[in-house]
Amino acid sequence: MRYRVWRLAVFLAASAPPLYWLYCAVFGLLGPDPGKALVDNLGLGGLILLLITLAMTPLQQLSCWGGWIAVRRQLGLWCFAYVALHLCGYVLFIAGLRLELVLRDLTERPYIIVGALAFTGLLALAVTSNRFSIRRLGRKWKALHRLVYVILLLALLHMLWVVRADLGEWLAYALIGGALLLMRVSTVASGLQRAGALWRDNPKKVEI
Repeated sequence: MRYRVWRLAVFLAASAPPLYWLYCAVFGLLGPDPGKALVDNLGLGGLILLLITLAMTPLQQLSCWGGWIAVRRQLGLWCFAYVALHLCGYVLFIAGLRLELVLRDLTERPYIIVGALAFTGLLALAVTSNRFSIRRLGRKWKALHRLVYVILLLALLHMLWVVRADLGEWLAYALIGGALLLMRVSTVASGLQRAGALWRDNPKKVEI
């Protein structure tokens, strides 16, 4: 397997935050409501991992290094894992394992509805992130995985509803997400590829 050390480094980096947050929760370092802090941290971590996953293709286009694409699937699965833990934390710590409260939130709270839609999309992508699904779905696989752009918008909307009082942090993530979506436009993507090729051929000619 190529990029073995790089893949391992990404795995360790992605697995470290939840373990650290769990440690902080056990030893009372997450404040008066550690359950909510865990839910918030996992949700934000999932969004950050989604943005990092979407950044892999532009980075590969600019650098012409295959290592970015080699860890894209792993990062996507880590994103799903964080969001799944975020959902489990909500059910356990916020809803108190009360199914009726979860069902009520799913019908009355818009940010919960949006978050559930984003999780459903991530679940579909995670389940089909394997070679069997690629062969089975054929061209439909790429169309399905373009759902990630809709998921990003849903995730940002979910976060906006959660942090309504403090828009500064949300705006930073929204701008990054917007820039990453802009890089998917064909003309922008072609420009990145040309810049990457020029940098590879003669880095001194590329003006930053």
